[in-house]
Amino acid sequence: MDGLIRGLVDVAIGGNERRGRDDEDNSTRDERSRSSWADVVSGEEEDQNRGGGSSHPSQGRRQNVEENQWENKGERVPTRHPHKEENTYAAKVTQQQDFSESQQEDNDGWETVGKKKPARQSHKVQKEQWQDYKLPASEQHYSDDVETHGNLEPSQLELSGLSEACNKLWELDSNRLVPGNDYQIDCGDGKRVHERADMAEGLLFSWVSDEVFRKPTFARFCSLLDNYNPNEGYKEVVTEEERQEQSAFIEEVSRTAVIKYLHKYLVIKDVAPGSYQEFKRMLTSLWFDLYGRGGTSGSSSAFEHVFVGEIKQSGGEQVSGFHNWLQFYLEEAKGTVDYQGYIFPRRRGEIPDSETQLLTIQFEWNGVLKSVSSTLVGVSPEFELALYTMCFFMGREENHIQLGPYNVNVKCYRLGNNRIGSAFPIAES
Repeated sequence: MDGLIRGLVDVAIGGNERRGRDDEDNSTRDERSRSSWADVVSGEEEDQNRGGGSSHPSQGRRQNVEENQWENKGERVPTRHPHKEENTYAAKVTQQQDFSESQQEDNDGWETVGKKKPARQSHKVQKEQWQDYKLPASEQHYSDDVETHGNLEPSQLELSGLSEACNKLWELDSNRLVPGNDYQIDCGDGKRVHERADMAEGLLFSWVSDEVFRKPTFARFCSLLDNYNPNEGYKEVVTEEERQEQSAFIEEVSRTAVIKYLHKYLVIKDVAPGSYQEFKRMLTSLWFDLYGRGGTSGSSSAFEHVFVGEIKQSGGEQVSGFHNWLQFYLEEAKGTVDYQGYIFPRRRGEIPDSETQLLTIQFEWNGVLKSVSSTLVGVSPEFELALYTMCFFMGREENHIQLGPYNVNVKCYRLGNNRIGSAFPIAES
């Protein structure tokens, strides 16, 4: 009996000891797993897997810059799965490879700007009708003229002040887009002009509605943007089809209220011809006739400089012109524009947001910096054409005006007496 009792006691004690050892082993494995995961996140485990187990902290940080892209970019660490913890480092590397491959697939062939912006499907602009724009202007189909109901006659107040006339153009711009409804922007963080750090984690334009590019004046404007070589000093060759596109664009915008108002205003001021056909020819010549820039004749035009942009080669590469938001969006979608943040406004407390339609920004185009640029976001092509034409004929180099809620200085530079060298808006303080 005593032997039986001692045997039962030994079994009980031995079982407790084994359970204790098992608990201790499990605890050790859990602790080792937690340590392994922490090492992966901190980047220290790689030091143990390289070069004889060196664990110098600074060396570990240098070696793991690329491996720890998730942490450096502020992205969420993947969910921890206990049954995979013994192989967390291998799993992390595999996940990084999968993430990189999925980025390349989602980019649809476009290279992500600066290798850092979030991947986005490039925008597919509706181009089916663009071939029709190359036909002779008389053979194309246009929108109906706007119903004006007699409200396009300039008032005495508008005739006596450029600001009032320009604000009238703003009010007549029925094609101006609505932020959050037609498009969405993310301004990112701000910077000073001299700062070179990229303050924008993402793109400026989150999206633009497809319906925007079905608007006749928008579609015709976009079809013109690829007619130019961006390098300043490169002699432009304008084909007959491109001339048809220019004439068709002017014909389309001439059916809008802002251009009709512009004509009436300039006729009263004895600047434009009374004939609407002659007026359209005047606009075509003003914006599309080629002139010399960068030492080469026939290398630039008002349209190319203001709306498309040019890259200066002399005195170090820099972007000049390029003040149109549609051009910015399309180039950003292609991956040739890298938005780097907005420029701090002069007046404190007026930080731009997704509703702002007058932006001062910094970006790179084809790898060349534009340290400061200003643009009116969401306005129609006909509005900008009318605004800068109005300021060219009726204003000076600096034109302090009101556009809706914005105090603006429209800068207008001349080349001789009949050429627009440049025109762009500056937000007033």
